[in-house]
Amino acid sequence: MFAMRSLLPLQLAVVLALGIWLWIRTTAVDPLPDWHQGELVVIVPPVEMETENAFETDLAEQFAQQLQVKLRIIPLPIDQEMHALSAHQAHLAAGIRPTTDYPLRFGKTFQTLEEQLICNGSTPDDLDELGSRKIVVAAGSPQEAALREVRHEHEELAWKSRKNTSPDELLEEVANDKLDCTIANEEQIATARNFYPELGTALDLDSPTKLSWAFPNDGDPKLYDEAQQFFTRIKEDGSLRQLIDRYYGHNDRLDTMDAAAFITQTRTLLPHFKHWFEEAADLTGIEWELLAALSYQESHWNPNATSYTHVRGMMMLTEETADRMNVENRLDAHSSILAGARYLQLLKEQLPLRIGDEDRLWMALAAYNQGMGHLEDARVLASQSGLNPDVWADVKRMMPLLSRPSFYKNAKHGKARGGEAVILVETVRLYEDMLKRLDAQEDLYQLPATLKKGFVGSLIN
Repeated sequence: MFAMRSLLPLQLAVVLALGIWLWIRTTAVDPLPDWHQGELVVIVPPVEMETENAFETDLAEQFAQQLQVKLRIIPLPIDQEMHALSAHQAHLAAGIRPTTDYPLRFGKTFQTLEEQLICNGSTPDDLDELGSRKIVVAAGSPQEAALREVRHEHEELAWKSRKNTSPDELLEEVANDKLDCTIANEEQIATARNFYPELGTALDLDSPTKLSWAFPNDGDPKLYDEAQQFFTRIKEDGSLRQLIDRYYGHNDRLDTMDAAAFITQTRTLLPHFKHWFEEAADLTGIEWELLAALSYQESHWNPNATSYTHVRGMMMLTEETADRMNVENRLDAHSSILAGARYLQLLKEQLPLRIGDEDRLWMALAAYNQGMGHLEDARVLASQSGLNPDVWADVKRMMPLLSRPSFYKNAKHGKARGGEAVILVETVRLYEDMLKRLDAQEDLYQLPATLKKGFVGSLIN
């Protein structure tokens, strides 16, 4: 008994030491590698902020390529990003609104976004007219920083900050009657309106967010200089504009009724045809969501659709295209979907392989609408204008010019409704994005709660 008691302090010491060792192992942060040695560590927005996460990751990948190093991405909640950077858990944080709250230095502004108030029901015309309605924003977000900046002009302005959330999630709560008001930037609101068409008008705070990259004050000045040179280059050569267009260029093209009708028909019509779009995707390698989006833009998934120009069916094929694709009956939905997909693939294959895959797809969509000849005319115009004929963001600037005599009289293939092609491409991109988001949220065949009320709900009940 005495021997056991004498061992007790030793046992306690062993247990305590083991606990300390486990705590150190589980809480210790690996030392930040020297980026010169081949690895760059970058903090980006959380994966829940899908577009921002993808956009900033893409930017960081291009920067890592310039440095010729490997990239390691750390997605973090927005209220943790600057704290983690200050603690040297990364070399830089991407997509940050400059602040003096942390010992950080900020690079060049690469994107400016308006911060806006949006409320359930009608949004007031002035921040002083909120009355009893409460504002909730994501803690540590650019939106909270914008509110702090405008508070000196609105003494009664108050809000609640919520940790571990995002503007996208708060917008959803406003749309679903769970919050009175929130703040989000113009692109976030534009995207949200496509899923929640009853979100009304928004009020500018007059405190825009100027996004930049953040670096620790005591970080390597060489890396900071490299980043400034990187942004100077991609601004001058158009790469930044093209990247912004890729992620945000298709936003804000649907009005409330269009978005509501589309979401409704993903539930009522799309299930009848989805397996054929998937079959066409397997046949061509083009994602089924894009093919479905193109079909919706062309025919609203109506197998019997016919236009005044005599194009017909789910994919609105001309007689010439139907003959080329060996389609006997353009009103047969299955045949039309497969033929339209194969024709789009054929157009894509006609474009030079040096063009990036996404740009080839957007250009093929434009050719699907206006013909390859008119697309080539727009590419020639782009080249003559000092733009890049292999980038859709540049080519789409030229397409509308093909309807002007001063341009089309010198074009090989003459006049075209080029603006119509641009609208088709950008709207198809938006519909595709909506389908992917709805599918990822397992809401593809379910309406958001706000759409079950009022007009849209009456369409399906």
